[in-house]
Amino acid sequence: MTLEMTLHGAQVLRTDGFSSDPLTLAAGVIQADDGARVVDLPGYWVLPGIVDAHGDSFERHVAPRRGAMKDITEGLVATEAELAAQGITTAMIAQFVSWEGGVRGPDFADKLFCALRDIRGAVVTDLHAQLRFETHMIDHYADLPAKVAAWQIPYVVFNDHLPHERLAARRHPKGLPGKALGAGWNPERYFDYMLAHPATGPQVRDALPTLISGLQNLDVRMASHDDATETDRAWWHDHGVRISEFPETAEAAQAARDRGDHIVLGCPNVVRGGSHKGNASALDLIAMGLCDALASDYHYPSMRRAALLVADAGICDMAAAWALISSGPAKLLGMSDRGALVPGMRADLVVMDPATRRVCATMSGGRFSYLTGDVAERMMALS
Repeated sequence: MTLEMTLHGAQVLRTDGFSSDPLTLAAGVIQADDGARVVDLPGYWVLPGIVDAHGDSFERHVAPRRGAMKDITEGLVATEAELAAQGITTAMIAQFVSWEGGVRGPDFADKLFCALRDIRGAVVTDLHAQLRFETHMIDHYADLPAKVAAWQIPYVVFNDHLPHERLAARRHPKGLPGKALGAGWNPERYFDYMLAHPATGPQVRDALPTLISGLQNLDVRMASHDDATETDRAWWHDHGVRISEFPETAEAAQAARDRGDHIVLGCPNVVRGGSHKGNASALDLIAMGLCDALASDYHYPSMRRAALLVADAGICDMAAAWALISSGPAKLLGMSDRGALVPGMRADLVVMDPATRRVCATMSGGRFSYLTGDVAERMMALS
C-alpha cells in the first residue's frame, strides 16, 4: 500500500538545488499540489532515491561461506534490507556467469536469477538482474540470449577477468587456492583449467558480434567492463555496446565521451581516493566531466558517501553530485520514471540527517523500505 503525505520543513533536493517547498506524495508518485497529510521534517534533507547500476556486494549475503547458504532467497531478502538502509531504491544485482565457478558459475547464476525473478514482487526495493558475462565462456554463446530472456535480464556486461599476463608466464594467479576451493576444485587442476581459456581469444572476438546482435534483438542494454584504451572502447562502440563500466584510464573514458557513450565509475574508488588496482581516479574523471553515473561496485554504503564527498570537495554542486547516483544511472538504464523529485516521477526518496549524513528513511515507489529513529516516530504519527 502506497502512502499519501506532504513533507514540510525539509530541504528538498530538486534538479537545480535545495528548496524548502513542500513535497507531496500519493499513489506512488510525486504530486504537483499539497493536500495530503502533513509530516514536518525541519532539519532534514529529502533526496532522490539512489539508483545502483552495478552492485555485487550481495555475494556476502547469498554465499557468506562455501556451502553455508542453501536458500538464495533469504540472502536476497537480507541484501534488500541493506540496500534500503543505504538509501538505494533501485538496484541492479550484478551476478557473474564466469569460468571462475562456484558462486560465479553458470549453475549458481541460474539459481540466483530465478530466485531474483520470483522475489521481486515481494520486496519494496526495485530489484533487477545484471548479467556479468565472462567473454571467454565461448561454449555458452549459443544459448545465452535464450537464458537472458528466461532470466528477465535487462542489462548485460561483458567482462574478461582472466589474469592473462600471469597465465602467459605460467605463474599462479593471486588467490588461486581460494578461488579453486570456492569452485570445488584442486588448485593445480583449477590452474590447468584456467590455462586453457586464453587460447580461445581469437574465437571470442570473432563470435562476440553475433552474441551482441542476439542480445540487441532482446532490447538488452550492454556494457563493456574495464576498458583500458581508446581502441578497446572503439571496438565495443562499433559493435553496439554503448556503456563503459569502470574504464581503467582517462584515455578510455574520453573515448567513451567522444562517442556519446555512457560512463559508469565505482563509488569505492571515490571514497578511497583512488582505485584499489591503481587505475584512473574516479574523482579525477568526474572533475574532467567523464562520468555519467556512480555505482556501488562492491560496497553499498559507498554510494551516498561518494556523492557527498564529490559535493564537499567542490567538484560540483550537491544537485549535480547526487545526480551521479540518482538521475544519471536511471538515464543509462532507460528508467525515465525515477531519479528526480519532480511531479509525475516515482516516489523514490531518501530522508537524511545532514549532521550525521545517515539515512533515516527510504521510500521506493511510495512505500517505505527503511524507517528509523525520530523520522519513524513522525511518520508513525500518521496512523
